[in-house]
Amino acid sequence: MLLEHLEEFRHLRVAVIGEAMLDSYLYGSADRLCREAPVPIVALHGRHDVPGGAANAAVNVRALGASVEFLSVVGADPEGDILLSRLEEAGVDTSGVVRSPTRETLVKQRVMAASQILLRLDRGTESDVAGADEEALLDALRAAFRRADAVIVSDYGYGILTPRLIEALAEEQGRSPRVLVADAKQLERYRDVGVTAAKPNYGEALRLLHEPALHTAEERLAQVAGWEEAVLEKTGARIVAVTLDVEGALVFEQGQPAYRTFTQPHSNANATGAGDTFVSALALALAAGADTPAAADLASAAATVVVQRDGTTVCKTAELRDFLTAESKVLDKGAVLTRIAALREGGRRVVFTNGCFDLLHRGHITYLNQAKALGDVLVVGLNDDASVRRLKGETRPINPTEDRAQVLAALSCVDLIVPFSEDTPAALIEALRPDVYVKGGDYTRETLPEAPLVESLGGEVRLLSYLDDRSTTGIIERVRRAYATGT
Repeated sequence: MLLEHLEEFRHLRVAVIGEAMLDSYLYGSADRLCREAPVPIVALHGRHDVPGGAANAAVNVRALGASVEFLSVVGADPEGDILLSRLEEAGVDTSGVVRSPTRETLVKQRVMAASQILLRLDRGTESDVAGADEEALLDALRAAFRRADAVIVSDYGYGILTPRLIEALAEEQGRSPRVLVADAKQLERYRDVGVTAAKPNYGEALRLLHEPALHTAEERLAQVAGWEEAVLEKTGARIVAVTLDVEGALVFEQGQPAYRTFTQPHSNANATGAGDTFVSALALALAAGADTPAAADLASAAATVVVQRDGTTVCKTAELRDFLTAESKVLDKGAVLTRIAALREGGRRVVFTNGCFDLLHRGHITYLNQAKALGDVLVVGLNDDASVRRLKGETRPINPTEDRAQVLAALSCVDLIVPFSEDTPAALIEALRPDVYVKGGDYTRETLPEAPLVESLGGEVRLLSYLDDRSTTGIIERVRRAYATGT
């Protein structure tokens, strides 16, 4: 379960390297226009300063419970003082931050009125660090890398990650590999570093592959789905997560089927730093031992938490835990029908599948991910314990209904779960009237008993292929053999 991985975060130590920025928000009211030009006059009444850029990634790591060392170079100026103070207040170890008398701290200053950004002013040194500053940062990187369970590179292209720094990363990763997650404007620079996971957003992936931008969600998803081989090759990463804002993310992994995360769209136009949150949670989840789909879902959930608020912000452990458990996806038949009726009024397309889902494995996850892609809402009918025993025998299920339901609920592709006690889902299908009914490829249209019912109700039947050598029965047999031989 995702919550189990979340509990492991507090045992991890993470090194974050990249551009430290001060995100400064100037708040005011704008009730009239300037006489000299048709622009609003903003009467300022407040200021809020928070760590931004790579510093925001470091604060997110700490907020999620892990220990964190932050490595960067900032100016020996008042803005640098404010930034380091905010980092230390957040519990971030800043001993690896170099203070440079020859550089100006990067500042992104936003002028706000009525929750709207009217203007952003950027300043700070953007040239490569060099000389004594670079040497000090190299020493800090090598020391922090060797203490870390995971390393996050947050490269905004403002001169912190020089060729020598990247070479040092490659040397350390080659000597003693860590979970290494790269979020960089130019990911191709990290091709030979040994990156575990890379996170380009859609625009960065376009530039990486020299592809044209498409506009509709359907076009973008189809376009990105065809990039798997190219983005893995160009980045050299084992995992690449291409983030697509409200469309979630498409996650590619060498030797595995693509996985899509789903998010909860929010109208907040002023949220900043959700990508930093995604990267921080992804790195922690991978370092905690989560498989790629679970890590991607945790990262997506953390990013969803922060986009619901204005400004540069972080996701705390308690907030992520509450988000993962807040709105139950597990409902009885009546409650599901009420929810589906409301969704249908909004024009949502309903997909339904059913099964035991005992000992959830990658085959299940891939299947459910593909099922969700066929519509807007995925409803899973879950056989309760009594029906599983009738179908599978007295030794099953391994996990009770409540546990199986909560594991399914942790997947972002699953929207609603309804346990049922009958041997077949016919009664549920008749009540739900799904637009699409999905089953695994071990069936055919002729051998699927529910097919005529679905089609008589105006629905479509889709059969999806299972992954080879992926089954609950197979897992149980491997466990039995392992215990029998004592290995």
